[in-house]
Amino acid sequence: MKLMLCSELQRQLDKPQVWFYKYFPTRIKNVGEREINDRKVIYDFKDGRAFKVAQRTAFAMNELCGLDCGNIVFSPVPASTSMKNEIRYKAFCKRVCELTGAINGYEHVTISKERKPLHKNRKQEIDIHKEENIVFDSAFFNGKCVLVFDDIITKGISYATYAHQLESNGANVIGGVFLARTHFKVV
Repeated sequence: MKLMLCSELQRQLDKPQVWFYKYFPTRIKNVGEREINDRKVIYDFKDGRAFKVAQRTAFAMNELCGLDCGNIVFSPVPASTSMKNEIRYKAFCKRVCELTGAINGYEHVTISKERKPLHKNRKQEIDIHKEENIVFDSAFFNGKCVLVFDDIITKGISYATYAHQLESNGANVIGGVFLARTHFKVV
């Protein structure tokens, strides 16, 4: 079972991915002005200020999917709590879908119980992903092509787990768009 799950997660990670910024965690101190500004964009997004990110995401979707955007469901990996999820994604998903013609998947995934934020609990990451805290509208996702969005990709476990869950509910995940990818070394 564990081997099958790992290969299933790897299959998700092998799908096309796009990210916009390099994210250096705050513990990385030797960063320049650009990296500090990128952090600000990321933190603003997490606080619900996503206007530039919505436009950039829409552009990336149009590049990836072309005229097919109208047939694609746009679905974000849920945040750790319902409140954070709404602040971060409700208006953002609506705007991205307005700009692309994509189908908004935000309302079709709900958080049934809050979980610990991953970035504060990396040592328990696998256990956190085993928790069943997301409810999918299987009837909605069944047979649909889905593009997944997440704010930051580090190892990709959150993205891959969510994509696998979507596919277990009948969806076909075509890839992921990320605000930023974690880096630990400034080059």
